[in-house]
Amino acid sequence: MRFLLEMYQQFQAMQFALEEINGRPDILPNITLGFVAFDSCAALRKELEGTLWMLTGWSMPIPNYCSLENLPLAAVLGHSMSTSSILMAHILGLYRYPQISHFSTSSLLSDRMQFPSFFRTVPSDTFQSKGLAHLILHFEWKWVGVVALGSDYGYEGARLVKQEILKAGACVAFTEFIQANSADRTIPQVVRVIKASTAKAVLVFAKDIFVAIMLNEMMNQKVTGKIFVASEAWSTSTILEAEKYSMLLPGSIGFAFHSSIIPGFKQYLNSIKPNFSKNSDTTLSKIFWEKTFGCKFLNVMDDPQSLVNASKICTGLEDLSKVHNAYTDVSGLRGSLSIYTSVQVIAKSLHDMRTCLEGRGPFHNGSCADIYHIKPWQLKHYIQNVNVKVSDGREVFFDENGDLPAVYDIVSWQLGSNGTMKRVKVGSYDTAATDGNIFTINISAVVWPSGIGQVPISVCSESCPPGFRRVVRRGEPVCCFQCVQCPSGEISNKTDLDDCYTCPWNLWPNPQKNKCIPKTIEFLSFEGQLGSALTAAAISSSVITLFILYLFFHFRSTPIIRANNYSLSCLLLCSICLCFLCSINFIGYPEAVKCLLRQVIFGMVFAICISSILAKTILVVFAFMATKPDSKLRRWTSRWVSYVIIFLCSLVQLLLCVIWLSLSPPFPEYNIHSQPGVIIAECNEGSLAAFWCMLGYLGLLSSISLVVAFWTRRLPDSFNEAKFITFSILAFLSVWVSFIPATLSARGQYIIAMEVFAILSSSWALVFCMFLPKCFIIIFQPNMNSKEYLMGKDKAGTKA
Repeated sequence: MRFLLEMYQQFQAMQFALEEINGRPDILPNITLGFVAFDSCAALRKELEGTLWMLTGWSMPIPNYCSLENLPLAAVLGHSMSTSSILMAHILGLYRYPQISHFSTSSLLSDRMQFPSFFRTVPSDTFQSKGLAHLILHFEWKWVGVVALGSDYGYEGARLVKQEILKAGACVAFTEFIQANSADRTIPQVVRVIKASTAKAVLVFAKDIFVAIMLNEMMNQKVTGKIFVASEAWSTSTILEAEKYSMLLPGSIGFAFHSSIIPGFKQYLNSIKPNFSKNSDTTLSKIFWEKTFGCKFLNVMDDPQSLVNASKICTGLEDLSKVHNAYTDVSGLRGSLSIYTSVQVIAKSLHDMRTCLEGRGPFHNGSCADIYHIKPWQLKHYIQNVNVKVSDGREVFFDENGDLPAVYDIVSWQLGSNGTMKRVKVGSYDTAATDGNIFTINISAVVWPSGIGQVPISVCSESCPPGFRRVVRRGEPVCCFQCVQCPSGEISNKTDLDDCYTCPWNLWPNPQKNKCIPKTIEFLSFEGQLGSALTAAAISSSVITLFILYLFFHFRSTPIIRANNYSLSCLLLCSICLCFLCSINFIGYPEAVKCLLRQVIFGMVFAICISSILAKTILVVFAFMATKPDSKLRRWTSRWVSYVIIFLCSLVQLLLCVIWLSLSPPFPEYNIHSQPGVIIAECNEGSLAAFWCMLGYLGLLSSISLVVAFWTRRLPDSFNEAKFITFSILAFLSVWVSFIPATLSARGQYIIAMEVFAILSSSWALVFCMFLPKCFIIIFQPNMNSKEYLMGKDKAGTKA
């Protein structure tokens, strides 16, 4: 027969509470409380029998019959197991007999419709489930296995804790149940599931005896590396302190009922002596004594051989104060405290009933109950409203469901110096905490298994670091995911985010994509290498143009200058110089005035430039045709005709620009779309149609100049420079035709750089083809700068 010392201590706690109350003059004076204990042997049939026996009052249990003349029953204490308490509560609730359990925690018992007279001095599993889920999430265990006993306690506890775990965003890797009537078959399968799972944390809702069997099977299957989260059913078990479990249980952590001390209880336990009043070797005290001291009492009914085999004979005078076991350990009372509190509650309720003042009572017309003829429902009323202050200062009272405020100790299983397990309180879970701090834990007091210096990790997938987001694997729980880097322009600055978020318009992700940093503002600046090179090119080009203009002015009376229309050449050189300089407007920060005028200035100076070339070409045609006899075109060879052509052509461009600026003028803006991570400070051209009309008009003038120049290319050389104009216009058009596709592939400042380059290149095409040959003759071949040479060349050209 298995004799549990802690159960015997709880039995003594009930006797101690009754003796204490009976000895107090301030509670129930002249009334003595007693008890009758019934051993159900943990069998439902016996528990049913005992319940009916208590209600019947006869030695034989009779259903639906109650006669308590010989047994004045006030309340029932028990049962410790939830399944048994449910069975008893269904029957006792019919008669409204108060039932107070010291260990049944199933949340089903909180249903007042089914169990109207059930109370308990331990918290409901509803609170424990929330607390265990809080504990699991505190250690960031997101992948947890659940093992529970196949009973009301296990099923309901597993359901509630899974509900809380899932609600908090964690996942349950598996849920397995141990069937009490077939533990030898179900436990090996449970252990195989634990072994195969990647979950490191395993929550166990089961009695200690089944946990022990499971641990034995784990040792057989060589399962290690698991951290157990214990429910109150086994978190303080003494049978699991055995050395053989020291490889599996260190690091386990769980909830235990609130512990405290009972003043005077230690002395009471040590004062217990074997009961010789009855000649029976089954007396509990005798059994306890023989187990504690390893001796045997002499009894005439004993088998003589058993006395021979006994190591020593019990005298009854052995000293309990020198014994250290589960019975004498009162350092942290839990079950015994709960039973002690249950007795205190009943006594205080009876005292409140007795001290009721007639006319002020809680029943009909202010009546009070007769304590000598108690009705069950009357005592139930007082228990429902009782308020008891226990030895540790806590107040015990019940809510509308018969539950008291939940208080748990958080205990850590640690390996002792002697190789056995010990439990250390490392925190608490108190739903009645006045400061609102329900959950407290001292992490430094928790000792994890050897080799683990920090909190063990129990996750299905490693956390996604900042810069990544979680993507759940198809067909798997949400805790099983893969990490995907945030897309362009988005960041995540916390671990395990499901979505990345976009940076503000002026910010951009850093390379790690875990924070937004200011975007680089980009424009073609004077300080940059590209900007400074283009600026230097524009200025030097304009200086060279001015030098050519100086040569033309200095040698204006020479034949080669006079033969090529000196005034138009000077105007063309001035406009080309302005073309070079207008490119500088495109460099630097795009301010409002600069954006408004840069394309207009560019369009106008190039219109004057191309118009001058066109006028020069047309004037050559008129001059050649005017040499024919009786030609009426002689009056069209005047220089004012070329000025009129330039004016009219430029006026059209001016009108286009005025319309553009009036309807949709250019303006500065920040472009955040063209180039990721960069803010491009640029000029929005306003109306792209107007911009391309302006540019197209320049192309039209250039095309007309090309056609006229190509048509006059065979005229006498002395009168025309059509070949040079043809080459220059061809080069000019080639640059701008290449500019269009080049801008489509360029980004940011390089678009502006391409336009500046096109301006400089096209301007240089005109200078190179039209003026450099003449400059070469003026400087290096002055003998060719004569009328005779030009006339001779003309003749040669005529003979050809």
